[in-house]
Amino acid sequence: MTDTVVSPPAFSRREQEVLVLLARGETYGTIARQMGLSPHTVDTYLRRLRSKTGAANRTQLAFLAFRLGYGA
Repeated sequence: MTDTVVSPPAFSRREQEVLVLLARGETYGTIARQMGLSPHTVDTYLRRLRSKTGAANRTQLAFLAFRLGYGA
């Protein structure tokens, strides 16, 4: 039996930044303030990340962030 290596989806720099902050437990509002964005823009990035990864919610995204090495 062979192991299949699956590459992580390609994330933009800003998506990676949002993912790191999400993995640290930051809220939408805090992420927005730290990145100089509106909460709506943060929500857009998180929706894109969920779409790219198949994650159903922010908890699954945070778990994935740790698995991919984005966690603190």
